[in-house]
Amino acid sequence: MTVQSISGKLDIRSAKIIETNPVPNIDYEDIEPPKVKKSHLWAVRLASIVFTVGSWEILGRQVDPLFMSYPSAIAAAAVRLTASGELISATYSSLRIVAISFGLATIIGLALGLLIGRYRYVEAAADWLVNALYCTPKVAIVPLVIIWFGLGDSAKIFIVTLLTVFPILINAIAGVKNVPRNLIDVGAAFDATEPEIFRKIILPSALPYMMTGLRLGIGRGLIGMVVAEFYTAINGLGAMIVKYGNQYDTASMFVPILVLMLLGVTLTIALRSLDKYFAPWRYVDD
Repeated sequence: MTVQSISGKLDIRSAKIIETNPVPNIDYEDIEPPKVKKSHLWAVRLASIVFTVGSWEILGRQVDPLFMSYPSAIAAAAVRLTASGELISATYSSLRIVAISFGLATIIGLALGLLIGRYRYVEAAADWLVNALYCTPKVAIVPLVIIWFGLGDSAKIFIVTLLTVFPILINAIAGVKNVPRNLIDVGAAFDATEPEIFRKIILPSALPYMMTGLRLGIGRGLIGMVVAEFYTAINGLGAMIVKYGNQYDTASMFVPILVLMLLGVTLTIALRSLDKYFAPWRYVDD
């Protein structure tokens, strides 16, 4: 039997197999994961919240209140602290520090990030300092900051700004570094000035990185605010945590902790909405 006859028989068998079991036409869209309705996602999220809070309520009642509290006791403590005005005053004090510090960190971080990412001479002069300060544990210099600025708002603003600025700065540098070189070359070929290249090419391309830096920075800002208030312990949500922790009032201590969690989630959602407004092309599939 020759090789040609063998190959001919194999071709005939292959054709019969294909006729018996035809291969379905596969679109690329069929390979994509199935679409999920947002209402279903919210239902799953709500069920997860109910399950977590319910489990916490049941298990928390089995633990000594000295070591752990549960949602109903925390809610009662929150009502009491809100009625006395202590919680509102502390939240306002902390939010004011975070707002001022976050504004300063945003201005400093974005301005320096754009300059360092764009100009080699600025990068050579400043990148070593940025790396050194970023790697330094910020908590280690808090006592020194208190010596410089005392226990007032100035020390808190300095600490929170220092903790917040680096995510914004580093992401801004990365955004500028990742701008496609050919886009800048095209702008230069069309005789665009440096401000025009910055405004029309670099900023739109680096915007997703900068918004990510802002979202990371707000979380670091809340952490810095609590750290600063732990050391000063004069006012704010951090001072409340220290106060009720020293009094072994676990339910009251959990109130500012949960408020901080709520603030973090709310501010992150607000920045995400801001990101959608300035860079809507990133969310076309949402």
